[in-house]
Amino acid sequence: MKKKLLTIISLIVPVLTFAQKLTIDEKIEAKFKPFANAVSSVVFYPISIVGVDVPIVIIVLLLGALFFTLYFKFANITLLGVAIRTTNGKYDDIDYHSVDEVAGDPTPGGDVFESIRAEGVVGEVTHFQALTAALSATVGLGNIAGVAVAIAIGGPGATIWMILAGFLGMSTKLVEATLGVKYREVGDDGKIYGGPMYYLKKGLKEKNLAGFGKFLAVLYAVFVIGGSFGGGNMFQSNQAAAQFKLLFGLDSGFLFGVLLAVLVGVVIIGGIKRIGRVTEKIVPFMAIMYVGASLLIIVMNFTIIPAAMLQIWNGAFNQPSIVGGVIGVMIVGFQRAAFSNEAGVGSASIAHAAVKTKFPASEGIVASIGPFVDTVIICTMTALVIVVTNLKSNLFNYANLDEGNNVIMNISGKHLGGVDLTSVAFDSAIPNFSIILTIAVILFAFSTMLSWSYYGIQGWKYLFGKSKLADISYKSLFLIFVVIGASSSLGSVIEFSDAMIFAMVFPNIIGLFLLAPKVKLEVVRYLSAIGYKGQK
Repeated sequence: MKKKLLTIISLIVPVLTFAQKLTIDEKIEAKFKPFANAVSSVVFYPISIVGVDVPIVIIVLLLGALFFTLYFKFANITLLGVAIRTTNGKYDDIDYHSVDEVAGDPTPGGDVFESIRAEGVVGEVTHFQALTAALSATVGLGNIAGVAVAIAIGGPGATIWMILAGFLGMSTKLVEATLGVKYREVGDDGKIYGGPMYYLKKGLKEKNLAGFGKFLAVLYAVFVIGGSFGGGNMFQSNQAAAQFKLLFGLDSGFLFGVLLAVLVGVVIIGGIKRIGRVTEKIVPFMAIMYVGASLLIIVMNFTIIPAAMLQIWNGAFNQPSIVGGVIGVMIVGFQRAAFSNEAGVGSASIAHAAVKTKFPASEGIVASIGPFVDTVIICTMTALVIVVTNLKSNLFNYANLDEGNNVIMNISGKHLGGVDLTSVAFDSAIPNFSIILTIAVILFAFSTMLSWSYYGIQGWKYLFGKSKLADISYKSLFLIFVVIGASSSLGSVIEFSDAMIFAMVFPNIIGLFLLAPKVKLEVVRYLSAIGYKGQK
């Protein structure tokens, strides 16, 4: 196994050294572009719906989310109160009762899941820390930049569909996080190893699909490693460096990348416990800061809120859509929400697997809060700010886009997209807010890299073993990619990495469908243990 790791490192390091010496993005693009395009074209293969091309991965995610919402009888809504109370630790004491004491246990006399040890509850982080660690990976640039793209292309009505997609995604997160805990493994040192790799392998083995489960698990592990280096790392450091350079008028992001790599390294060396301690402070802070600024703008413009809400409603249902009817607006909203909250990707179950609990469903229910915070609250705040400020100041016309889907601003004529468009919207209401937004972007990027480093190393160790060499080799490569991402504009690498992240959907959703009945049993067990009778 060590020889295999050393061989992989010996192949990767020269490529990284070559890239750093040349510092010519075009040469890397030329080498990588055909491969990146091939992978991306498969993962994001479009299917035409009423004239709108919809990536097949989005269809799979939405059908899965709808199925789980119906299968679990709208648990995303009915169990929201339970989720909040569990996150706050209200029911933690039941973890120290014998499993035999739990009424309604579908496997009486046995452990709740195989990793429970006789000496007590296993796990490394609290419910709240696990949730914030998972949220830190999803609450990020998608909430700031992705929403702006959705509104610009689909119009105000896309907001409604983003909210709906967020609600549906809550059910998917419940399923994958429950399975992440149920099939996790515990190392001799007490460290937790969990996620789709483990529930695909072990869960499908229980259904006499051992070979198929192993294949899906390996496939998922490869995808999560690729996604962690790119979309979960280089893209984040690149965008954070771009905002930093813009604010301070710098030409190079190399030194910023080195500083960021040092900060990330200090945290990830400590593992999920340190990541959990950091994210439980960063995530609430950045969410409150960003949502607070959004609410301030909304309050400042409260007189036009009714008109903005009417514009959002009409754009979703009553008016011919800018991009091909109501279905077109729906697809845009669903797509951006899915890209933002990652429900169905399975990545969050890796962080949730480390929770201290004997009841898998307790963390599944907690995990369902993720899409609610990410999409229903934060994405909606961004959308409202853009719609309200545009209604007041006529910043741009919806669907007035260039070939790159950038908005053409009415007054300046500049072509803006993503985070720049959001920045202009905030600046129009709060002068110089771009400074605060830069801080938010850097914090979002930093927290996302922390969690994705944990996701990636879990896939790495699944493939190459849980040795110290595996740990050091992955973390070293991850930090190198932080610097490269901040210093470069590797378009094809980012395209490839994002494709890898969403390629994770296919093996994961297959496993979720097949293992959903086991999740239902775990939900019944946990609700019985806490004495839930359907009351608020």
